[in-house]
Amino acid sequence: MGSEFLLVAFLMLAGMGVYWTMVLFPRQRDFKRRQEMARSLAEGDEVITGGGLIGRVKRIDSAQGVAYVEIAEGLEVRVLTAAMIDRYDPDVIARNSNQVHDEQQGVPQQTP
Repeated sequence: MGSEFLLVAFLMLAGMGVYWTMVLFPRQRDFKRRQEMARSLAEGDEVITGGGLIGRVKRIDSAQGVAYVEIAEGLEVRVLTAAMIDRYDPDVIARNSNQVHDEQQGVPQQTP
């Protein structure tokens, strides 16, 4: 009876460890990376919002947690700094887009 309990307890702990490693840890790492990016934003940076908009940061209101982002000439929107996904880098976006397209077409990946 005691060995069955130890086995179940071990399996439960092992399952929790796998869950932590595979689910929670990557989420925490991504959240921390996005927070650091949001804190380091400056006027003039190009960013991608959670909604997929690309724009240039005009000013940041740190007290409110809001950035004013110009998404078109003369069109400025308020965006929560927490909703900014990443800085905009057209080369990285194009590379990722081509990779997804190639995977859908069944083209083998080349390693750089």
